[in-house]
Amino acid sequence: MRKASNAQVERFIEHLGHSRRLSAHTMAAYAGDLDTLLAMLGATPIEQAAPHQIRHAVAQLHSRGEAPRTLARRLSAWRTFFAWLVRFHGMQANPAAGIRAPKIARQLPKALSPDTMTHLLDRAPSGTMEIRDRAMFELLYSSGLRLSELCSLSIDDASNVLRDGEVTVEGKGGKTRTVPVGRRAREAIGAWSNLRSGIAQPNERALFVGARGARISPSVVQTRLKRWGVAAGVGAKVHPHVLRHSFATHVLQSSGDLRAVQDMLGHASI
Repeated sequence: MRKASNAQVERFIEHLGHSRRLSAHTMAAYAGDLDTLLAMLGATPIEQAAPHQIRHAVAQLHSRGEAPRTLARRLSAWRTFFAWLVRFHGMQANPAAGIRAPKIARQLPKALSPDTMTHLLDRAPSGTMEIRDRAMFELLYSSGLRLSELCSLSIDDASNVLRDGEVTVEGKGGKTRTVPVGRRAREAIGAWSNLRSGIAQPNERALFVGARGARISPSVVQTRLKRWGVAAGVGAKVHPHVLRHSFATHVLQSSGDLRAVQDMLGHASI
């Protein structure tokens, strides 16, 4: 196991080994993170580290290209070490407490190209359940709905889609929005509506139902879309949010109106 250079750090690593029974790999990671802190503090004894020095160390490491996840791990190790000094060695306060690493960037799903989307949705359905599936997937892509919004639709919503060419959904935070529904999605929903009554339970109001006639669950939609993608030759990594992101990307590419895309997606901020 790699040893840190400071005596207090070495005692802390030994403490971890005895009290927490951590693996050699984990203790080496702690030692490496604390060695980094020692280097960043320079001549300042580690027991005298101040909050501004911890913030400066994080900023320096970030400017050198360290990823937010790595910085978050380092800060966790530093906080644990300083908490040990406070509890067992008389340090007055934990200088790393309350200091956060830079936010980890959320990675957007990769949008499918318009040609790929056309190929995916042009696949001919086989049987009643696939007619339902095509209606769901066409609607997800046509209107940029969230999976939860799709599953919450009722047969009344289908009537509005077929009559007005738009659908109103309740999104996050109870906010409602009305979005247009394209011709292909309307045709697919009409085809499914003609068959739905033969599957749905008598009192079921959900637009999309499963094989037992009850409201379809999000996990079933995800599974069906994955299978549909494989059958269409697109691959198994197709999931509902990819269709939503593809919708947003293609609308933005064609219109350049970021505000309109924000409104259609129901996002609080651009």
